Amino acid sequence: MHKIYMLILLIISFLPVKGQELILIAEIGSFQSASSVSINQAGFIFVSDTGSNEIVKMDTLGNVIRTIGGYGWSASAFDYPVKLFANTLNVYVADRNNDRIQIFDKDLNYLSEISSRKISNDKAVFRYPISVLVNSQGDLYILDSDNTRILRFNFRGEYLNEIGGYESSSYVLRNPKCFTINSINQLIVIDGKNLIVFDQFGNLVNRLKLDEEYVNINFSSNILLLIGDKKIDVLDWNSNPPRNSYSNFLEEKIKDAILFNKKLFVLTEKKLYVYQIQN
Repeated sequence: MHKIYMLILLIISFLPVKGQELILIAEIGSFQSASSVSINQAGFIFVSDTGSNEIVKMDTLGNVIRTIGGYGWSASAFDYPVKLFANTLNVYVADRNNDRIQIFDKDLNYLSEISSRKISNDKAVFRYPISVLVNSQGDLYILDSDNTRILRFNFRGEYLNEIGGYESSSYVLRNPKCFTINSINQLIVIDGKNLIVFDQFGNLVNRLKLDEEYVNINFSSNILLLIGDKKIDVLDWNSNPPRNSYSNFLEEKIKDAILFNKKLFVLTEKKLYVYQIQN
């Protein structure tokens, strides 16, 4: 087993918790039922709100720069935008009940979509997408919740292959909830109480048993966040410190979280909380 995966296994196996605390420094945003947060390299914050069917772009002070959406099936409208992912150039939204991924530029101008209803290749048809990511090579990954698999497309939107489905020989996903991607383009999937690692092509790299189920997962700056309703476990991907675990610091249920610029952004249905991690 590679050193990095042995490391993760050791960290997850309840090493002592490092002595750090979270210091609340800001509460930003006002949402109906937020579900996902992503921050691009320029520091702009994007939040998907399934209650209002909107995508909100903010700066790090919480100033709203632009809001798009509303219920519907036309371009820039949504029906349950459950997950989004932002990189330097674009924002990708899993428009769950419309069976599509909508793609916008960084200013939230509509560019294109990958719609299951417009795909002719039966192998690439998906329903109820609940997560979307793009790797550093431009490959786009969609978590197809109805068929419990991940689909891979190239930067032109052309279908490449299936990952974790029944036609996959390496590992069959059973209850995938969310996934993220690390700095070497490996997919890390929460599958029930399992943490599954695939390479970028869908070959199984590792399978680790978790002691509980998490609601979300995120990777940034070589840090893996395992996100529960009331706790966040912080794992360093490249070194071997003790595990950091933060629990019961919010009365509200946690929906998503991400690390950016040494701050922890924690999303609930109504607000985005910003914490400084204090040694």
